Amino acid sequence: MASTSINPTSMANTLATAYTQAAQDQLTTQTSKAQATSTALNSLRSALNTFNSAVTSLSAKKGLSQNTATFSNPAIGSASATSTAQAGSYSFFVEKLATGSQVAYQDLPAAAASEGGPIVVQMPDGTTINVTLADADNDGTISQAEVARAINLAPTNQGKVTATTVSANGKTQLLLTAAQTGGAADPLTGVVPNITIDASGLPSGALQTALGAAPNVLAAAQNAVVWLGAQGSGIKLEQASNTFTSIPGVSIGFNQAMAAGATPVTLTVASDASGTAANVQTFVDAYNALNKTLDSLTAAGSADGKTSAGAFASDAGIRALRGKLSSILRQSFGGLSVIDLGVASDRSGVLSLDSSKLSKALAAHPDGLSQVFGSTATTGGSGLLGALNDYAGVWLNSANGLLKNRQDSVQRTQTELTDKQTRLDATFKLYYERYLQQFTALQTLQDQMSQTSDMFSSLSTSGN
Repeated sequence: MASTSINPTSMANTLATAYTQAAQDQLTTQTSKAQATSTALNSLRSALNTFNSAVTSLSAKKGLSQNTATFSNPAIGSASATSTAQAGSYSFFVEKLATGSQVAYQDLPAAAASEGGPIVVQMPDGTTINVTLADADNDGTISQAEVARAINLAPTNQGKVTATTVSANGKTQLLLTAAQTGGAADPLTGVVPNITIDASGLPSGALQTALGAAPNVLAAAQNAVVWLGAQGSGIKLEQASNTFTSIPGVSIGFNQAMAAGATPVTLTVASDASGTAANVQTFVDAYNALNKTLDSLTAAGSADGKTSAGAFASDAGIRALRGKLSSILRQSFGGLSVIDLGVASDRSGVLSLDSSKLSKALAAHPDGLSQVFGSTATTGGSGLLGALNDYAGVWLNSANGLLKNRQDSVQRTQTELTDKQTRLDATFKLYYERYLQQFTALQTLQDQMSQTSDMFSSLSTSGN
């Protein structure tokens, strides 16, 4: 008797799958959609963050107008100009550069710890550093290295002076080097004092005598003296630093003093058309990069299905985002807009810059860029950059921004879908085990019937 073999495992799997397939297909579609939405939200967040960072960086320039500041003799100094600098020429004579104080205390004797009382390091700028020498003692004897360590580690030092030891000609010297140049000049003599030590707090002894003596001045502290105009007849500028900000919007660093009677150097401040255009182009590029991401996320897809639709193809919220950005871009600030400054938009929302039109607009409106682009300052944003930064915050706010709310919603959906998948897997397992048990029993019965049939066939053959 011929029999048909039953595979319980295969048949149980087939029937359990058939029972749960419709629910599994729906769940798979929902899971894929939720994952695509989460990925798209991350892409949108990244694009918005990148754009907002570019906006903030442009705002940090204190205006998009670019200026140059150049010296007739670059060896004398260098300068940079912000957008607020006024074009013009300035003459400077550098009489002295600011220098820092460096002194040496020669052949300091070692002293017993009992001599390690307080000393006061007096700096050229008038500040003092209180030092307790005993704080650095490790072995009962205060060495030169321990004196240096005590000065460096003094709580009131905070990098104002660096103490080191140097051995020369068999003698150890304590070197003190001021971190800052210049200092507080004596009102009568105009001389800036050097670093000194007040050792009157130490017990009488060799260490007090050595530290209380006048140090060897290796480099004298002095202020920079610069004349706006000719030496002696111009305006005298004196300060502790070699960096001057006397001209609004211009930072000047002097590198070299000039010989007496030399012709002053000329600093020329002028507008930089190419640099200004580059700043505006930076904004254009940042906006276009964001626009490209939005194009990808909202793509409709092709009718033949060869090109997939974007995750936000029919999302009203993202359409509102694009509309708001476009609206802000078209705003007028003080009667001017980016369109007046040479920034145009095509049908797809892609921006382009006409540098020639920008130059003409700035010739007619020198403050046009500052007026239109404004600032992202938290205490009062203004202009286009301020408006874009504020609206980006509506989406990017980490506490209650639109992106966070959407991502939280997607995460809740994904959690629910995971729970549904767990329950569906349990249902599949239940039906699979039930069908497996039934078909295993059927296979056993079939095997028994086959054996009985074989027995009867054998008896029949023997009888014949």
